[in-house]
Amino acid sequence: MSNTSILKYKSQAVALPYFMAAIGLFVAQILFGLVMGIQYIYGDFLFPAIPFNVARMVHTNVLIVWLLFGFMGAAYYLVPEEAETELYSPKLALVMFWIFLVAGAATVVGYLLVPYAKLAEMTGNGMLTTMGREFLEQPLPTKLGIVVVALAMLFNISMTYLKGRKTTITTVLLIGLWGLAVMFLFSFVNPDNLVRDKMYWWWVVHLWVEGVWELILASLLAYVLIKTTGVDREVVDKWVYVIIAFALFTGILGTGHHYYFIGTPGYWHPIGSIFSALEPIPFFLLTIFAFRMVQRRRRDHANQAAVLWALGCSVLGFLGAGVWGFLHTLSIVNYYTHGTQITMSHGHLAFYGAYVMVVLTLISYAMPTLRGRVANSLESQTMEKSAFWVMNISMFVMVLALTGAGILQVWLQRMGAMPYMAAQDQITFFYWIRLLSGAAFLVGLLMYVWSFFIGGEPAQEAAGNRRGGLMPSPAQRRLQHD
Repeated sequence: MSNTSILKYKSQAVALPYFMAAIGLFVAQILFGLVMGIQYIYGDFLFPAIPFNVARMVHTNVLIVWLLFGFMGAAYYLVPEEAETELYSPKLALVMFWIFLVAGAATVVGYLLVPYAKLAEMTGNGMLTTMGREFLEQPLPTKLGIVVVALAMLFNISMTYLKGRKTTITTVLLIGLWGLAVMFLFSFVNPDNLVRDKMYWWWVVHLWVEGVWELILASLLAYVLIKTTGVDREVVDKWVYVIIAFALFTGILGTGHHYYFIGTPGYWHPIGSIFSALEPIPFFLLTIFAFRMVQRRRRDHANQAAVLWALGCSVLGFLGAGVWGFLHTLSIVNYYTHGTQITMSHGHLAFYGAYVMVVLTLISYAMPTLRGRVANSLESQTMEKSAFWVMNISMFVMVLALTGAGILQVWLQRMGAMPYMAAQDQITFFYWIRLLSGAAFLVGLLMYVWSFFIGGEPAQEAAGNRRGGLMPSPAQRRLQHD
């Protein structure tokens, strides 16, 4: 069966290399995470070949790059279908893919083989200083490459959008993608004043993950739920508008919870505390939205694995970005917890639950269609569902371990004035749990990848009900019987 018999538009196929690169880089990110996990226990592991600062830099930078690959692939896949027209330029999308992939790979090789100070000197950091900041360590040529790739993608998607049907999903997605590109421009602003430097840095980091990325999250999740549940688009549109309104209202002023102790005026304490305390609301609405759409579904899609990922994304996104974020967002609490393992617990679960899982959800739905089938076989989906549970349970155990480590760290180091390294020795037990759960997470990720290589007949529309899927309502059963 050819791809064109499943895909509505041939140009949607350009999403496939983006998804493949995203998954490959995801595996690499986890491998470097495991290296760091070992180094927390045995500090000289792989030293001096891969010191901790390099492993951490690769771990976080690859996360950002592969999520961008996922977002781009998702846009190239869903916009033509939503706009009811072919992609404006599939060739431009493929050229930008190779440019982005080569630039990303060259940057990682530079991190691993060249001392960071030498790398900065070699790549023009003296001409325009942009390096040396967490998450934004990329050399100047890489940052410029990201801008070029992003602008080319936005041009391609925007032209497709303008010549076709306009829907809420594509409109919100475009706003989110344009916001992502605009906010990234502040990575080129690196003032000498350290306070201003940190403020602009948060304009990139915070207004990405707690601002425009939430719009991308809502649009991607809405798309998958429409396709897998058959719920009226008008109902979904109303939910999406409410969710993004709360996301922007709370997220923009919620940036203030990063301004507590960086030298900014004291009025940011109440502003940051109040508005960041409201940030769980859009994620809670997202959870209600996802379960409500599945409850009101008009069809039982053959790809029940994608439905499971969508529901899991809404739940863990709320727990990670909402609950764990709220745990240490008030200034009186953050005074003791900032920069501890509590921050790490929130960061891991929020990034994974909200953004990693929505990309995996979209890939779970789209990958079978890109390979010429509506859904994978029942055997493949069973493996994918098992991978879902292994990855989510492992991540949650890791987060609980980091939370425990953070609480003990606060008690010993921040309140008991114990030296940092002495406190680290006392929480080694939690680091072992993190390492083991990280290894289990890698196993789950490999199971997810392997599920796409399991053959068998494609599942049919209601096949999920016979293999652990969601049961249809009485009205649906009568409709199926009729």
